[in-house]
Amino acid sequence: MMKRILTIAILFLFVLNTSAQQNNTFSIAFGSCNRQNLPQPMWDVIGKDKPNLWLWLGDNIYGDTDDMTVLKGKYDIQLNNEGYKKFAAITKVIGTWDDHDYGRNDAGIGYPHKKESQQLALDFLNVSKESPLRKIEGLYSANTYQVGSKTVKVILLDARYHRDTLMKDADKNYVPNINGDILGKAQWKWLKKELKSKADAYIIGSGIQILSVEHPYEKWANFPAARKRLLELLVKTKIKGAILLSGDRHIGEFSKMEVKGLNFPLYDVTSSGLTHSATNNNGEANPYRVGPLVNQKHYGLMEFSNIGNKLSIKIQLKGIETPVYHTEEINF
Repeated sequence: MMKRILTIAILFLFVLNTSAQQNNTFSIAFGSCNRQNLPQPMWDVIGKDKPNLWLWLGDNIYGDTDDMTVLKGKYDIQLNNEGYKKFAAITKVIGTWDDHDYGRNDAGIGYPHKKESQQLALDFLNVSKESPLRKIEGLYSANTYQVGSKTVKVILLDARYHRDTLMKDADKNYVPNINGDILGKAQWKWLKKELKSKADAYIIGSGIQILSVEHPYEKWANFPAARKRLLELLVKTKIKGAILLSGDRHIGEFSKMEVKGLNFPLYDVTSSGLTHSATNNNGEANPYRVGPLVNQKHYGLMEFSNIGNKLSIKIQLKGIETPVYHTEEINF
């Protein structure tokens, strides 16, 4: 009898130890620019990494319509994609949007169907009808995850619903809207509150790039006051660590910037091109880029480990043609 009790106790301790080891790791896969009517071979590849969480970073479908019936139909096509259906059945999915799933190319505050579009996006993300996210104006959210003794908070921003008008010059190139805003009053207030938590690391997702300043397309730098405000907020809230994620561009790249007042380098990891990528883009100016510009279909993967007193994060851009395009490792 005593032998049996001892055996059960040993097995119990083994299970507890194994569980603790498993809880010391966590992984997040992320991506954007996913056309619902194109082949989607990436889901099987991403699934092999067995991520705990998938982050949609925008252009999750290509809706591009003012007709909400059409928009819903395109979401349904994506939801019924066999690869995605299989992946989403075993992986937690959260996300934000960009312009094409919002409803119109480059659209912002003036899009007339944004309230209805938001509800369809939340349906797509399988958000409960009773969720508080159904009542706010915009598709933004925060979720917290435990990695051993460390806490990771994932903050997803909405850079569409409240974004002011894009300014263009005579040649229709974007120029800075000097005093324009991106997030809106309520979202800024919410973000400040979320950044005052005791998280050990913040993963902050935005549909458009935050750090990159030189390319001529959509980016936070088109609204320099808002970009400056975001970076200053990261400093003022005295966070321990943060990594930015972005999409939109049909390329992948790591941007790295030293921000005065932050005791860690700030990365903006762009993963954009799940179904189609800018293969003709062989290079563009970005003084913050580390590693290659990826112009093939790809996705991002972050692997968190609680090792001793540190939160270790390995970030990769991965694909089919090339299993790993680039890797960066960060400790907070």
